[in-house]
Amino acid sequence: MTRTQAWKWAVLIAVYCIIVYLVPKPAEVKPEGWRMLGIFMATIGGLVLEPIPGTACVLLGITASMILGGLTPSSALTGFADPSVWLVVAAYMISRALINTGLARRIALFFVRLFGGTSLGVCYSLSFSDAVLAAVIPSNGARSGGVVMPIMQSICELYGSKAGPTASLLGTFLFAALYQNICLSSAMFFTGQASNPLAADFANKAGLNITWVSWLVAGSVPGICAILICPLVVRRLVPLVIDKTPEAPKFAHSELQKMGATTLHEKILTMVFAGVCFGWVTGELTGIHITVTALSGCAVLLLCGVLKWEDVKAEKSLWDLFVWYGGLVKLGRSLNESGVAQSFANNVANWFPGAGWVLLFTVSLLIYFYAHYAFASITGHILAMYPAFLAILSAKGAPLGLTGYAFATFVNFSAGLTNYGTTPAPMFFERNYVSMKDWWKVGAVISVVNLTVWSTVGFVWWKVLGIW
Repeated sequence: MTRTQAWKWAVLIAVYCIIVYLVPKPAEVKPEGWRMLGIFMATIGGLVLEPIPGTACVLLGITASMILGGLTPSSALTGFADPSVWLVVAAYMISRALINTGLARRIALFFVRLFGGTSLGVCYSLSFSDAVLAAVIPSNGARSGGVVMPIMQSICELYGSKAGPTASLLGTFLFAALYQNICLSSAMFFTGQASNPLAADFANKAGLNITWVSWLVAGSVPGICAILICPLVVRRLVPLVIDKTPEAPKFAHSELQKMGATTLHEKILTMVFAGVCFGWVTGELTGIHITVTALSGCAVLLLCGVLKWEDVKAEKSLWDLFVWYGGLVKLGRSLNESGVAQSFANNVANWFPGAGWVLLFTVSLLIYFYAHYAFASITGHILAMYPAFLAILSAKGAPLGLTGYAFATFVNFSAGLTNYGTTPAPMFFERNYVSMKDWWKVGAVISVVNLTVWSTVGFVWWKVLGIW
């Protein structure tokens, strides 16, 4: 063990011991429930500090929950059978097929060919390509870093804009603006980011039914408005020399020609893609669970040979996600069932005896949003803060719909604050097109823009929908 690993483990052990042995336990919480809080917070700390890989930390947390948290093995492992976990797994399988067949790249190139005649057009083309793919690909790293970013970088290099002195010709603007927009597309869809179903699950347990369709309807209007506005603001914050990009559509056209005619596998995949989305849209009418629809789509792809089981086995990130996601689902639920979150909410509510829910909601949402400076994972952020704030605001009388959707969506574009806020962030930043100073400046300014758009257009739209 290195010295760095040693102090990280020391911090995690200290977190557990301070919570369990030094912080007074509320009378209504059982001892094993309080120990569960210590395990949970130490696990979240493990995801942030990573003395060993985050997934291994989650597995240690699950094991500790059986030894110290009072869970039986059958109870502790139920997270791996949760439908939301398998929904994400199935979506990852479909996303692998989209990337392997080239259909995802074809979609992105198609948008660039149509609308990529200007630098703004290129940004919008790739942003909406990412949004289309977010409808079914929960890995923002796979779709943004694996599909969209290579096309964008090729266009930058087409105009001689490379990392270094020439980055400001085109690349600085595109990299900075597109990253902000992919955080927005993650907020627009239930499947836009791997941990969105986790937030929905917490909301469902609190009494708010969030579905794939309801999330899409709620996120579409504020999301599209923000995606259109953000590049205009970024354009004023970072240098941009090349405004017209007539070569971009030509590049996209030539790349599409190289890809050739749409293959049989791509046609099958397109039908499956459309069928799965249609199944998710009509799920409430047909009674077919969205996980069943997603797994059925995977079954068709496997039967037709579009997706091979060897590809599934080789998808390390998928199985890594399965372990940490399934484990965190159970740890989060156990913590809620222990009564810790409700006890915390009651105590916080008592700190603001004269404050109405509007003031508490506003302050809580700002704290929740800007707390992402301390997180390198949207999942960790949701697990650490979403259930607690949901309980606090519900106790103060805040509309459950407003709180549930706001805290579930806002956390996604809070990842735009830093160069480590979510998986694609370091992938974009390490290309060296945007300086650290410009990255954080853009993140800070765009955070205000996004908060303004979503809390005005979004909240009004949600009022029209009857969400609150």
